[in-house]
Amino acid sequence: MLFADVSGSTRLYEKLGDAEALRAVERCLNRMSRVVDGHGGRVIKTIGDEVMTTFPTADAGIQAACEMQHRVTDLPPVSGVKLAIRVGFHYGPAIEENGDVFGDTVNMASRMAGLAKAGQIMTSAETISAVTLSLAPQVREIDALTVKGKTDDVRVCEVLWQEGADLTMKATSIVASYNVARLMLRYRETELTVDNAHGPLTLGRDMSNEVVIKDQRASRNHARIERRRDKFVLIDQSTNGTFLRIEGENEVVLKREEIILRGQGTIGFGHSALEQGIDLMSFEVLE
Repeated sequence: MLFADVSGSTRLYEKLGDAEALRAVERCLNRMSRVVDGHGGRVIKTIGDEVMTTFPTADAGIQAACEMQHRVTDLPPVSGVKLAIRVGFHYGPAIEENGDVFGDTVNMASRMAGLAKAGQIMTSAETISAVTLSLAPQVREIDALTVKGKTDDVRVCEVLWQEGADLTMKATSIVASYNVARLMLRYRETELTVDNAHGPLTLGRDMSNEVVIKDQRASRNHARIERRRDKFVLIDQSTNGTFLRIEGENEVVLKREEIILRGQGTIGFGHSALEQGIDLMSFEVLE
């Protein structure tokens, strides 16, 4: 599965206007579609400035990804704006139904595209291991990263499609440079530990949440806590906000924002974390 989208299309529409920007985006999409056909792939669908495609082999996918970048790079600037795409792909089994494709492979390919920047191709080390080309493009492993929806860290690689690219050397010690942290949480009678074996932890009034907050000031799906490598991130998605007090620091209020948890402190759901009562959650990050 391969996803590719036109990078910076919002700015393109703002600068060029709807008609000219749409023509520029369509030129990119048409070039990418021709590449897909040329490598035995199939366009599943296009959504705005993004194309979702499938290929029979990892070899075809990596060749198509590189050719897409070359073809779009060859396009002249539009009113001074240079067009660029970002590409992400992943190889594995998928479910096809009514002309659409579903499954973990699709989700992972989309995650890889989300990690890419303009002019980049991102994939997983698992996909690279399935490539058999004798003249495959050079690849550099970025790191083992926390990918949304995956419990274990995923080894992510960048495909280097540009000849003579100026590369930043990757420190050999980076993978081993962090410890696996644990997060201790206490809410009413509930105590739990979040570590690298857990996915995102959901918090809110709705009974579907892993921690059900029994306070009417909290939203049904109030917040979540995600592990990102050796850090835990508190993400607000509520109406009334999430109030965070880290011991020794001033209270902060999150409104559709996120913050890294550190040390120890308390969390209030829709009300101040300085209040006294049973509807506060306490936390402690253990290195």
